[in-house]
Amino acid sequence: MNLAIWDIESSSASTDFGSIIEIGGVLVDENFKEKDRFNLRCSLPEGEIFQAMALIVNKTSIKQLTQTNLSHYQMLAEVEKIFKKWSPAVFLGWSNIGFDDEMIRKEFFKGIRYPYLTNSAPNKRHDGINIARAAYAIDPSILEVEFNEKNNAVFKLESLARMQGIDSTDAHSALSDSIMTAKVLNIVKKKQPETWESFFKTANKSDTETIIKKGEIITLNEYYYGKSRLHLVAPLHQKYCMHPIYAGWYYAFDLRIDIEPLLNLSINELKVEMKKSPKFLRTIRSNKAPVILDAEEGMKFEPYNVMTTDLLKKRAELIRTNEKFSQNILTALRENAEEKEQTKSQEDIYAEESIYTKFTSNKDTALFPAWHSASWKDKLNLLDKFDDERMRAFGKKIIYQESPDTLPKDIFNSVKRGIAKRILSEKKERWWTVNMCFSEIDTLRDQYDNENDAETLKTLETINSYVMSVQQKYENA
Repeated sequence: MNLAIWDIESSSASTDFGSIIEIGGVLVDENFKEKDRFNLRCSLPEGEIFQAMALIVNKTSIKQLTQTNLSHYQMLAEVEKIFKKWSPAVFLGWSNIGFDDEMIRKEFFKGIRYPYLTNSAPNKRHDGINIARAAYAIDPSILEVEFNEKNNAVFKLESLARMQGIDSTDAHSALSDSIMTAKVLNIVKKKQPETWESFFKTANKSDTETIIKKGEIITLNEYYYGKSRLHLVAPLHQKYCMHPIYAGWYYAFDLRIDIEPLLNLSINELKVEMKKSPKFLRTIRSNKAPVILDAEEGMKFEPYNVMTTDLLKKRAELIRTNEKFSQNILTALRENAEEKEQTKSQEDIYAEESIYTKFTSNKDTALFPAWHSASWKDKLNLLDKFDDERMRAFGKKIIYQESPDTLPKDIFNSVKRGIAKRILSEKKERWWTVNMCFSEIDTLRDQYDNENDAETLKTLETINSYVMSVQQKYENA
């Protein structure tokens, strides 16, 4: 299967309220021979305030944000078209599962497009950084790495590419980052061909769940506290190995831990033990392409390599067959989750944050192509056909940004007032506001003044002037 390697640059670190301003990618075959590439930039959606630091990092000028040929709406349409053309493929990037995938999903969701294009059949997905970390954990000699002040290997793409002799001068450009990702992964494949295919056994949710439900001992790769680690684990009892609330969350027992003292503990006692270190319970997110390898890999590393095979098998069998223990674990997990959800439910949930709380109906999803192919005038009329009020609200905002003259005056003013209320808020919000941006600019001015960085200071002045113009535009809304 082809690899669709892609990357984004965004207006902020918020996947809910930020926007993609640049996206690029390269399509390669299984031998990393390039088949296609693209790079797109767009204007910032009308009425959005960006994070100043984001523009500095991804080297985006105000001119690029405001005078790019493609609007944000047009860019999403092009991306959707390209991704459909590239299918079927394994879609992946560098740290994409935690950020890029979330961003594109939410952009498609807010843009009245199907959000799960990159991981819906026949497509699969993975994450380049997780593959590289796992490969390094198995054999550190396959990648040259820098080490940070804590003596941990650095897996930032720019650093890792440079250490392999790959040109990284254009880092934080979407297409350049995609090409660097492809080159790093090609090195991993060439140096570790035996495990390369194993990495992709979990690029699909159902395939991952099949592996877990077999109940066999497996090696799970995890990254925490700055290190990539291999854990030899056994899934809980087949009937009770999935989280009772969070779909796709599965649980396995770390075989370094003696299970016998835990078997007869009460649910409350298990809750206490679950907080202790080292953790006996490992979480496997089946929809996030976890790295799962054969048991033999984990057996090569401490502390498992000093444990007898018979002991490991005995512990795995106790876990696999003890239904009551697994049931108690799930009860403890459910109670913990319910407490957490109760706290979250007290917070306001905005439409942009609701992609996972309420799925768009099949009826509404079926209307998406007709809505996009309609004229702007007809788009407004078609919004009434959506049952989902979120789609109607998103649609009005898109029309306001793309064809404002199409909107009746009352709807135009309503959308404008909604934008003004958000960006002119004087509170610390989950989105970026005018005041938050001004405050950030002041902080950055001090930093770059101390560094005598005249060029960045000039950029900050340009940014400041632009934000002031947006503020003035919406103050009379």
